Amino acid sequence: MTLVLRCGRLVDGTGADPSNDVTVVLDGDRIASVGNASGTVDLDCGGLTVLPGLIDAHTHLGIVDVADDGTKSSIAVTAARIFAVARRTLDAGFTTVRDAGGVDGGLADAIERGLVEGPRVLPSGPIICQTGGHGDLRSPWTDQHHAGLPGLVRVSTPCDGADAVRAAAREAFRRGATQLKVCVSGGVISVSDRTDDVQLSAEELRAAVAEAESRGSYVMAHAHGLAGIRAALAAGVRSFEHASFLDGPTAKEIAAAGAAVVPTLSVAHLMVEQSAGWGVDTWSRDNLARVQEGMAEATRLAYDAGVLVGSGSDLLGPDQDRRGLEIVLKARLLGAMAAIVSATRVNAEIIGRPDLGTVEPGRRADLVAVDGDPLAEPELFDDPDRVLLVVKDGRVVKDGRVVKDRR
Repeated sequence: MTLVLRCGRLVDGTGADPSNDVTVVLDGDRIASVGNASGTVDLDCGGLTVLPGLIDAHTHLGIVDVADDGTKSSIAVTAARIFAVARRTLDAGFTTVRDAGGVDGGLADAIERGLVEGPRVLPSGPIICQTGGHGDLRSPWTDQHHAGLPGLVRVSTPCDGADAVRAAAREAFRRGATQLKVCVSGGVISVSDRTDDVQLSAEELRAAVAEAESRGSYVMAHAHGLAGIRAALAAGVRSFEHASFLDGPTAKEIAAAGAAVVPTLSVAHLMVEQSAGWGVDTWSRDNLARVQEGMAEATRLAYDAGVLVGSGSDLLGPDQDRRGLEIVLKARLLGAMAAIVSATRVNAEIIGRPDLGTVEPGRRADLVAVDGDPLAEPELFDDPDRVLLVVKDGRVVKDGRVVKDRR
């Protein structure tokens, strides 16, 4: 099926200056042409700005209750919440996500089959972590690990030793992972570790990297502390999530290795802003403020060093309705165009999907149209109601261009 879309303004994701009055022709799930062709228009976005489908490189679609790993609620309730988050993500203009721990290939398959409306999902499966480290969700007073819900969600797999990591990696791939996620530092609001802790041994990290590389994939790492970042870089990790305490020399090494940094500014911002609602205690709130400040500086350092700086929200809970806030916060640090490119072309490169991220012939037919100028007003990304049109794989999945008279 061919669709002709007229753009009032096009920001194509490459970083080039916007173009006015452009026509994009979609042929099935691909972009056939981009130009000033005249003729019949199927989707008139003359008063809107059109961009590539947005990409979130750090999601947790399956962590729909921050106090629950998916085993305390019924399977039906957990699934319903996850499906609602997936739909909400798509409505916000995000047509692709890289899930950073939780859902497995079951959700990706359900969306691909058209049984659930949501973004294209690249799952990591359970996070590989060490006993007592970030991601070990057990109470200190129990030895019981939660098995999760295969085919839907399992947050983490605590592992000790290279063989255990290797087995967990293979199991994650068996259940549909497209890349692996490990924890190499403590968490921001963890109770049994600190952000500066170094987690997983060199042998354990190398086992994960070897398993990923044997499948033509890579490892992404939860990494706040500098020592953890450096240990993971030495082991061959390719994507550093958060990177809150990155320094200049290490940023240059990451750039030289062709690896990436994916800051998650929005979750830190929201946890500080809404600390009471998150149940954050005084110590954790102070730690969050330190991480928030460090991550902003790390983002600038990485960008200036020529690192691929991606865009990830790291949202948790049943709502996850502020996904576009990440673009807003990054725009304040790097400028609106850089923030948009980060969430489109750069993210596509980081996740290994060159068919996504820009509006060019041959790319996937993923497009969004927003009400306003995102270069002058990037704050619009934080309001899903201003995302008026979403096209995924050449199919219109949201169309709010015409508001019905409800009187």
